[in-house]
Amino acid sequence: MRSRNPVFSRRGFSRDNGYAGFNTAPQAGGPAVGTQGNPYAQGNPYAQPSGNPYAQNPYAQQDLQYGAPPQAPATAGRMTMDDVVVRTASTLGTLVVTAALAWALLPVDEAQISRSYGIGIGAALIGMVLAFVQSFKRKASPALILAYAAFEGVFLGVVSNIVDTHIANGAAMQAVIGTMATFAAVLVAYKAGWIRVNRRFAGFVMAATLGFLLLIVVNLLFAAIGGGDGLGFRSGGLGILFGVIGVILGACFLALDFKQVEDGIAYGAPREEAWLAAFGLTVTLVWIYMEFLRIIAILNSND
Repeated sequence: MRSRNPVFSRRGFSRDNGYAGFNTAPQAGGPAVGTQGNPYAQGNPYAQPSGNPYAQNPYAQQDLQYGAPPQAPATAGRMTMDDVVVRTASTLGTLVVTAALAWALLPVDEAQISRSYGIGIGAALIGMVLAFVQSFKRKASPALILAYAAFEGVFLGVVSNIVDTHIANGAAMQAVIGTMATFAAVLVAYKAGWIRVNRRFAGFVMAATLGFLLLIVVNLLFAAIGGGDGLGFRSGGLGILFGVIGVILGACFLALDFKQVEDGIAYGAPREEAWLAAFGLTVTLVWIYMEFLRIIAILNSND
């Protein structure tokens, strides 16, 4: 399945890595129409007849009668929730450790802030390149994913220290709390069924995100040409509104990530796919954290 992540599109849960993707035709017994290209259609995305060890699912027909995704029989080597939790903890743990090291070792005093900020931006660019490399790979690469988390952690550590030291004392902790609260709220809402992730939901989120990213690019172009903050999307009241929209979009992507994890487990995804789930969750959480940090910085700079 191709990611709905706002930063990039990663490959995972797809026939590109040897397993049938959400774009394959439905399994016998599934819906006859409307499934081609629909990542939330009924039917098992791993039900590719040729070469798929998960195609024969004795529970598929029974589950489809009740509108639930077909549950794969217990088999060694398939992804479980424990796998996703462990991989996500490893990825986020790497990010947190490198962020803490960057915070402690890279000074942000007036004399050396430019050097530290330059290191942080360089780390962010390297992390972005690693993210794109992983997104185009056919299989998950734990080394690439952990390296991405490490470089992204350096960037977050430097930026968080600068904001915390020069703009708003305690901003980093407030952003962390906001990110954790958003994650918990979306998880509860998703498990309670208050958020229904389907094709319409995914399409709306993608359209809104494309518009959001387009405005960011336009704002950067105006800032580069005319100086200042461009169209003003990153400061003042408009910047706060823009940041709130960014948090909401990040929360929507969390719901999409939860759906991907749930379907991957239900459809019997191979265990290595848990790294892709951890990757997507990490990118989304970084997105939400940065939006919270920017909102806090704007609120304090306006005081």
